[in-house]
Amino acid sequence: MTTTSIPTDRRARMRQSVAPFLSFYEGSFLHLNGRPDMANFAVGNPQEMPLPEYVEALRRHVEPRDKDWFAYKTSEAASRRTVARTLGQRTGMKWHPADVAMTNGGFAALAVTLRTLVEPGDEVIFLSPPWFFYEFLTLAAGGEPVRVRLDPPDFEPDLDRIDAAIGPRTRAIIVNSPHNPSGRIYPPAILAPLAAMLADAAERIGHPVWIISDEPYNRIVFDGRECHSPAEYHPHTVVTYSYAKTLLAPGQRIGYLAVPPTLPADERAVLRDEVFLQQAATGWAFPNALLQHALADFERLSIDVGALQRRRDRLVPALREVGYDASMPEGTFYTMARSPLADDVAFSEILARHRVLVLPGTIVEVPGWFRISLTASDDMVDAGIPRLAAAMAEARAGG
Repeated sequence: MTTTSIPTDRRARMRQSVAPFLSFYEGSFLHLNGRPDMANFAVGNPQEMPLPEYVEALRRHVEPRDKDWFAYKTSEAASRRTVARTLGQRTGMKWHPADVAMTNGGFAALAVTLRTLVEPGDEVIFLSPPWFFYEFLTLAAGGEPVRVRLDPPDFEPDLDRIDAAIGPRTRAIIVNSPHNPSGRIYPPAILAPLAAMLADAAERIGHPVWIISDEPYNRIVFDGRECHSPAEYHPHTVVTYSYAKTLLAPGQRIGYLAVPPTLPADERAVLRDEVFLQQAATGWAFPNALLQHALADFERLSIDVGALQRRRDRLVPALREVGYDASMPEGTFYTMARSPLADDVAFSEILARHRVLVLPGTIVEVPGWFRISLTASDDMVDAGIPRLAAAMAEARAGG
């Protein structure tokens, strides 16, 4: 898709789709984030200093080694080889470096993918609760977003609901596993029948239904679980990834999109050209030179996933003990908890008075719930548990 302008009514829908997030971000978050007395569970931001090895990797590659070190960069050959090798190790498939496009973060990978696949009026299914920019990015690409609800507290995908949402204009479905905000990991028992269902739907409607597999948390998994990619089951898949989660460095924007070797070679060749075109049209959506130079080093690094799991194992039982209905995430940074008030925004304000900052569930389309990030420090968890209990007591007392 190569639209040069967005109609006024579509811009209004885009604004509306992110209005709850912007209201929170420009209000409570900017006002309270960074306060030293705040137990900050709002978003997946670092609450401790960056990995020393990450900082050292940046230092090691900042010194230019040739005149083109900081010249214009697209998808560097070394970066593509690194990603293809890593994808091969994860999936057991032989990925081709030419089918990898490096992007300035997972956000850009999604934007470029949607602009590549979607024609005006095409429908894109996403599972709700979603990451809060899926609808926005679909609208920006000229598509029509279609929600399929996941019911709390299990947030289990319902294949019958997905099948019922597929129509003649369906172009893609966004699948996010491990799932933000629930922490669910979709196993082969879900992914394989989903792929079969989409193959049947393609026969019915006369064109492929793509899976856009949004996988920024695919290495943030707990209890020894495995995270499988839909690309292992469905050739018409685009994998999008961000290094921001594994490295907990969201301000350093590098990610990628990739298509599997099981997609027919002629289709992959067409996609390569179209992806490049859309990366340029999106505003040169390639990572900075330094981040690409250091990528092979980054691939060997990770935040302490065991520490996240230990916080989960402390926090979730503590929440349940004082009366919260809280999910036990299988991966990601997040757990969901049911608000004692139907108005989750109002309850988040009570929590803020108790010096606890969370993300209201309304922002991720789960009213009556709120999301807690496990990237909070251990000290924040220690301080936050009694404050969460006090807020629950206040809400129950009608305060």
